[in-house]
Amino acid sequence: MLVAVCAVAATTWLAVTGTSRAIRTQQGQSLRDDTRVYDTLIEYAATHTDWGGVQDLVVDLAERTGRAVTVTTAARTRIAGSEPHVRLPYRPTALLDPLRLDPVLSDAGPIDPRAVGPFLLPARDREKLRVTADRIASCLRGRGVAADVTTLPSGRPAIRPSLADGSVTCAAHLLWKPVPLERLPLAQVNELATDCMKRRGREGVKVNVDFSWSLMGKGPEDSDRAAQECVTEARREQLGSYVSPPVLLFVGDRDGPDTSGFHLSTENVTRIAGAAVLVLAVAAAVTTLVGRRLVRPLRSLIRAAEHPADETVRVPVTTRDEIGRLAAAFNDLTDRRERLEQQRKSLVGDVAHELRTPLTNMRSWLEAGQDGLTPVDGDLLALLLEEAVLLQHIIDDLRDLAAADARTLVLHREPLYVRDLLEQVVSAHRGTADPAGVELRIETAERLEADADRMRLRQMVSNLVCNAIRHTPGGGRVVLRARREGGDLVAEVADSGAGIDPADLGSVFDRFWRADKSRSRQTGGSGLGLAIVRKLAEAHGGSVSVESKPGAGSVFTVRLPQ
Repeated sequence: MLVAVCAVAATTWLAVTGTSRAIRTQQGQSLRDDTRVYDTLIEYAATHTDWGGVQDLVVDLAERTGRAVTVTTAARTRIAGSEPHVRLPYRPTALLDPLRLDPVLSDAGPIDPRAVGPFLLPARDREKLRVTADRIASCLRGRGVAADVTTLPSGRPAIRPSLADGSVTCAAHLLWKPVPLERLPLAQVNELATDCMKRRGREGVKVNVDFSWSLMGKGPEDSDRAAQECVTEARREQLGSYVSPPVLLFVGDRDGPDTSGFHLSTENVTRIAGAAVLVLAVAAAVTTLVGRRLVRPLRSLIRAAEHPADETVRVPVTTRDEIGRLAAAFNDLTDRRERLEQQRKSLVGDVAHELRTPLTNMRSWLEAGQDGLTPVDGDLLALLLEEAVLLQHIIDDLRDLAAADARTLVLHREPLYVRDLLEQVVSAHRGTADPAGVELRIETAERLEADADRMRLRQMVSNLVCNAIRHTPGGGRVVLRARREGGDLVAEVADSGAGIDPADLGSVFDRFWRADKSRSRQTGGSGLGLAIVRKLAEAHGGSVSVESKPGAGSVFTVRLPQ
């Protein structure tokens, strides 16, 4: 993507720089021509009541601008045009309406100032007001104020720049006093604007002869905007019969819309072609270098993947991009495969060790009975039965773990009372706890309900209680707790035993793990109980954890989502 972006950007820059100046020049000229045509036709519309005599003006504008100018009605019926058969574009250039100026083509305000209508002054009034304006300007210049007299489209003189409040000493207010001819149309504007304001639920407005205004009374915050809109609408209604009706203006090329585009010179074509070849060569070189850099770690991955399965090979991680992450994932997969192989070998050894002990005992006693060294009586049968039960227990535990690993362990969830289940577990372990001097206690609500597999939940708690009794000295206690936290069922088995070394906490739930490194069975157990608890909790969608300090006991916590 980087190479492609750079190549496209370089070529585009060459093309754009070669044509941008011509485009700006053409657009500027077109805008000036369009503005010139628009302003001239707006002046015609502001001073005429119809478009009957605009044909000559349109032809003259077309000759001066070199553009095709066409004026049509709103239904695109031709009124005037410089080209008889020009094809009109889909959108008009502008709407010719002196009472609603286009803000893009004109900045004179909403109404063209040349549309004066009934405010056009006769020569006598113009001369009289001119004398007054010259006298006021002379007075202002005598006071050090720059003042020039200009004539508005209505024929009324005005002083520029606008007068400040301090200039009233020169009787400047007399310049804007309405003459008799202006009183009636000014009264009409005031009446229309006041009616508009009242329709909006506001006070009236007073319009002056220069079309400035002032509110009568106080109104809402948006009264100023409403007053300006009403004054503008009043003027439009008054001037509607004094100006030409709105029409559409089309300004374009004389031969119709130009689709040929900009033509580049031979020099420019050669320059762009040479630059494109150079960009292509650089892009090819960069792509080759980047490609070789990308392929190198891929080749390392291929060689590592082709090694025999019994060899452990890792690849170097040289980048942080997708290939680097792929190499890191390959190494992680290799590490996990190595750990799984070690666990498999360890599991085979552990299973062989666990099964060998009871089988060896059974074989030894059977051979002794066969040889007549030991009488075959009830004591021997009881001893053989105990070893067989132990062997069956180990096999059952392994079967449960295998089913959990294969995700074929079937759960039969049902509503149950947790305290009843805990009391059953305590009753089943009284025979082991009482002779050992270990107190069993239950701390949970009477009516705490849960949704779980009754047999598997009892198996989890029973394994934890059995483990706690085994590692709690006489005089100690084992407490069974259950509660609800955030919608989860939390069951705890806490003991006051010797605790677990912090270095061993990460291995507590491993299969065949015992705190006794000699793997002695003097304390009982196969080393599978806690591993089964973890698998059963995960089958319920939950988890099991342990907190322990040496000499302070341990707390095993089972959390099951409900």
